[in-house]
Amino acid sequence: MMNPQMSLLGGLVLASAVAVGCGPVSTGGTGGRSGARPPASAPAQPATDYSRQAPKVAEDACLRAVKRQTKNQEVSVLRSEYSEANSLVTIGVGPQRAPWRCLVSNSGKVAEVSFAGSEGAL
Repeated sequence: MMNPQMSLLGGLVLASAVAVGCGPVSTGGTGGRSGARPPASAPAQPATDYSRQAPKVAEDACLRAVKRQTKNQEVSVLRSEYSEANSLVTIGVGPQRAPWRCLVSNSGKVAEVSFAGSEGAL
């Protein structure tokens, strides 16, 4: 039995893009432009910051942990991803916003902090 969000076409299983939150997908030769526009009366969708999903207490704990580890007070949350077990918070450090990875419980207990950028050619 096939998942209702999938269809079989020429031996290939194609998943519905809507099922994974990507919206409609064009496979025609128009370069991804379907030419369709929403009606002028369509209500605007509220902006949602999908790059900040972990609880604030988790983000704050990571900011403190990265400040302590790097001895740099110039830190900011670049993005965070919520998970039931532990959330992942990416912190930018310094004026270049060097990426640091922080694995943290949703109650704010930091499990791991590590540099997530490229260290270049050694």
